[in-house]
Order: sequence, then C-alpha cells, then structure tokens
Amino acid sequence: MKRRSFLTTAAAAGVTLAAPRLSLAQNTRVLKFVPQANLSSMDAVAGTQYVVRNAAMMVWDTLYGVDSTITPKPQMCEGHEVNADFTVWTFKLRDGLKWHDGEKVTTRDVLASLQRWMVRDTMGQRIKASLDALEAVDDRTFRFRLNKPFSKMLFALGKSNAPMCLIMPERIAKTDPFQLIKEYVGSGPMKFKADEWVPGARAVFERFDGYSVRQEPASWSAGGKKMNFDRIEWIILPDSATASAALQNGEVDWWENPISDVVPLLKRSANIKVDIGDPLGNIGTLRMNHLNPPFDKVAVRRALLMALSQTDYMQAVAGEDQALWKICPGFFTPGTSLYTEAGGDLLKGPRDIEGAKRALKEAGYNGERIELLVPVDVPITKAEGDVTADFLQKIGMDVNYVAADWGTVGTRRAKKDPVDKGGWNIFHSWHAGADCINPAPYTALDASGDGAWFGWPKSDAVQKGIADWYAAPDLASEKAAADAINKASFENVTYIPTGFFLQYTAWRKNVSGIVKAPFPVFWGVEKA
Repeated sequence: MKRRSFLTTAAAAGVTLAAPRLSLAQNTRVLKFVPQANLSSMDAVAGTQYVVRNAAMMVWDTLYGVDSTITPKPQMCEGHEVNADFTVWTFKLRDGLKWHDGEKVTTRDVLASLQRWMVRDTMGQRIKASLDALEAVDDRTFRFRLNKPFSKMLFALGKSNAPMCLIMPERIAKTDPFQLIKEYVGSGPMKFKADEWVPGARAVFERFDGYSVRQEPASWSAGGKKMNFDRIEWIILPDSATASAALQNGEVDWWENPISDVVPLLKRSANIKVDIGDPLGNIGTLRMNHLNPPFDKVAVRRALLMALSQTDYMQAVAGEDQALWKICPGFFTPGTSLYTEAGGDLLKGPRDIEGAKRALKEAGYNGERIELLVPVDVPITKAEGDVTADFLQKIGMDVNYVAADWGTVGTRRAKKDPVDKGGWNIFHSWHAGADCINPAPYTALDASGDGAWFGWPKSDAVQKGIADWYAAPDLASEKAAADAINKASFENVTYIPTGFFLQYTAWRKNVSGIVKAPFPVFWGVEKA
C-alpha cells in the first residue's frame, strides 16, 4: 500500500498512528513546534530555504517589517527621511537596541549587514548597482545616496523572503556572502541555543530579555514582537504519521504544515484546531539547471511544458480537495493584481506525451541522464519529485532519482558544476504567494544569469520586463510589465510552475494567538 493510501485509510478509520514518545508539552512557558523541514543552517542571507528564514526571523531583526497589508513599517528603525526623487534615504535606528551578547547595535553593524545582503538579494543588487555611497552619519543614523531613483527601498529592507535584510553584528556580517555564518548572535526577540542544536532532531530558542519591543500591535513582521515563551523548541518530525500522533497526544503544541491526508483525523480531535496557514498560498516549482545539458537548450525546457500536468502535481501535494489548489499557468500569485496567464498556453489543455517525445528528439536530447534532486524529508518536494520522475520517464528521459534530505539538496543545488562533478539538473521547491505578488521579492523570477537564483536562467526579455515594472508609474503600467514578464518567462522557461496550493497548519486548542501569515509568527502566541 502506498504511503498516501495508508494515511488516508488510517484517517478515515479514525486511527491514531503511533509515534515515538516525546515528553508532554504541558509547560505553558515552553512552545513545542514541528517545522516544515529539518533546520540545516541559520543563514537566511546566504540561503533561501523557508525553514531557515523562519528560524532566523526570531533571532535577527530587520530595519523595517511588512504587515498583513504588505505595507512596510519601521522595525529596528525609528523612521526615515527621503528626498523628492528617491535618491537619498536617511534612516535612524531606535534607541536601546542590543545584541544578545549585551553590546549596543550601531550603524557599523547595519552597514556591514547591508553590504552582505546586497550581494545576494535581487532587490539589494539593484540598490548596489546605483549606489554612490552607503554611509554612517553617527552611531544611530545612516544614509543611502543613489544615482538612480529607488522608490521601493522600505519594502526591500523589510520584505520577508530570503535573502532577507537581517541585521547582524559587524563581525558576523563580514562573513563572505557565499559562506554560511558560524556565529548566531542577533538582536531579535529570541536567542538561538547553538549548544542544544541537533540537526535532524531539535533546535531551541530562548527568550531574549533585553529585546526592545515596539509598542504597536504586531502584524506579520511589523509591530511589537512580544514573546510569551521562555523557550521555543523545534521538534524535527519528517514523518507525517509521527507528527500527527505527537500533536494528538499533546507531545507537541503546533505543527506547521500537516499534509492533507491526516487533516480529517486532526479536525475530529476535540483538542486540535486546523486552519489554512497562509491565505496567499504557494506556487509549486520545477527548477531546471540552465547551465547543464540537456536543459541548457530552451527547446528541451519547452518540451517539458507540453507534457507536465499541474493537476498531477497538485493532487500529489494537496490531495483531491480542489478548494486547496488550482491550475496556475502563470508566475504571479493568483487573485492578486498582477496575476496573468500571458504566454502560458503550453501549460493549458490536454497533456501531449507523444508531442513532448517528438519535441525532445527535435531539440537534440541525446539520452543524457537527468539528476533529479528530491528532498524526501519534506512532503511537498517528495510529492513533486515523484510526479516529475514519472512524467520524465514517460517522455523518454533517463532519470536518476536522488533521494536526499532538504539540507543536502539545499547545498547541492548551489553547485554550478557539471553533473559528473556533483552538479544537478532538476530540483523542486515552492514559493510563498507573498513572495510572488510582484517582481520585487520574487527571487526565483530573476533571469540575470550568473546572479540569478539556483538554475541561473538568463533572459534579457525577462530582465527588461522586471526593469519596466520597477519604473512603472501606475498599476496599469505595472500590469503591462507583468504580462511581458510572464510571457518572456514562459518563452525562456525560467522555471515551471507546478500549480497553486494552500496549506493547513494545526495546533492544540490551549494555544492561542496563531495568525495567518506567509511564515509562522511566534510573537503574540500564548499557551494556557
């Protein structure tokens, strides 16, 4: 019996699946949380994995935060001044900001952090390209002087997608942007307990009593980040049956993203609350390496569009309930102002396996083995990888299914080496809808070549569309730019969207304060 069938049958029968016994999560000052995947690093500047971002947001703060209306608000900053043409931005830090080691946060730390972030992030790269000076005015005041207008500065500094503009002590921020940091001192509401970190099993965060909480109500990453727990323990439970049983038994308090198969069972529990975690959902991703054969040829990439079934992917990821997913022949978040299906015709209509076979042959595919990296410890990527392996084989491709954990895939996907020297051809991920509402936070849409996200796509047409969006004076112009970006992205096959889906989150009913957001918001959460 397949795993999905087993879980579905167990849920229908009301079976509570056995789990290794954990200690009961009865202490109201400790929150036990099951994250989406193993925490393999803590650097949300050098990497882009959501699980890393989620952990890092507790430890490091940002200059600005973004609230539930996608509006940037001051966080570490007291405020800012900007000139009329958006070329000179001056910021002042709040008084009383401290690092976890007791030292004072200064603009020296901010400038070093900004310099590191600007190397890795697409919005940061745009700022860096037009930067005349980034200077400290005094210990609390710093200034950008640009030679081109940049009106989206506040969003760039406050956005929640990685690479995030996390502010670190100068000594840590001087780490090579392409190397992971090795020290975890922040100024955020929680301290990371590196001495208790057991990758693959547990990560622990301890409340920072010296944190300066803003007085405004919290909203996503904006406002007052008041922590009501002395400790937050991340319990790594990659097996869904184990996580389900642990939540039912009261051994954990909150499960970030239960798979849809066990949700009916969880909903029947008198002690568990289940709801959609993020109303903006997610876009699934099939990411190809544009440097290595055969996907260095656009005709080979386009052949996949003929055969790929988003329905197959979405049913594998989210189940049969179509309230949880939809076909998405576009790169922007469905239901938002820039969503468009321009250029997406090859993803619509009946799938053409035979046509894809012919297209591959005409494109010169010579039977090269496809290194398919599949993070099997994450249900989303495991489901996507299984579908991809099946459909690639159906169109005549030779597939090597590389089963690995998410941390290993996260490391290997950064390699630009040929396949026979440890490189890769395809990996799967997903992008939060909040990151796909427009080109600014959308790292995966960038097609600048060597500076782009993993896969390193290059398209002058995509980049022109993105530049046009940045320069757009109104919504109509932004929409026209989005149409051009979408069309060019399909022509280039920057990546292949595998569909739009929502995810559940589940928690014990004695826990309150959990909000819908693109990431787990721990501030404001309490346990009775």
